[in-house]
Amino acid sequence: MLSGKTAVIVETGDSWFNCQKLKLPKGCGYEFQMQYGSIGWSVGATLGYSQAATDKRVISCIGDGSFQVTAQDISTMLRCRQKNIIFLINNGGYTIEVEIHDGPFNVIKNWNYTGLVEAIHMTKETDLIEAIKMATREKKDCLYFIEVMAHKDDTSKELL
Repeated sequence: MLSGKTAVIVETGDSWFNCQKLKLPKGCGYEFQMQYGSIGWSVGATLGYSQAATDKRVISCIGDGSFQVTAQDISTMLRCRQKNIIFLINNGGYTIEVEIHDGPFNVIKNWNYTGLVEAIHMTKETDLIEAIKMATREKKDCLYFIEVMAHKDDTSKELL
């Protein structure tokens, strides 16, 4: 999926550890928040990057907790006809925070994320491979939202 015509936005959290290892193609833009940075920055960053870099398709990996902070930016993305691909990593809360300092404050209400996006006229795909094909072919000219379910304890060895 990654090329000189894409940009990658990766949320603070465990995805930060994993995406540091990516060998991004020449010309592929990327933005990584500093480790343990601002929760929720990536939704707004996706919106802004996409508005500025109209020659690139923004691909974002956003945690469910972070998404809940700034979800309303999705409506602006749609209004601006952005072509982003958002992978929502749903692990049932703030896993990065659980690993640092656990407590009941790290548990969040599980939303029907794809239902939220469907409510503003989006498409839901449950099979990841088919969703990626759809996002890069038939739906390449619009915002596309993919929810990925992960176990709350599924973290990288670097985080642990």
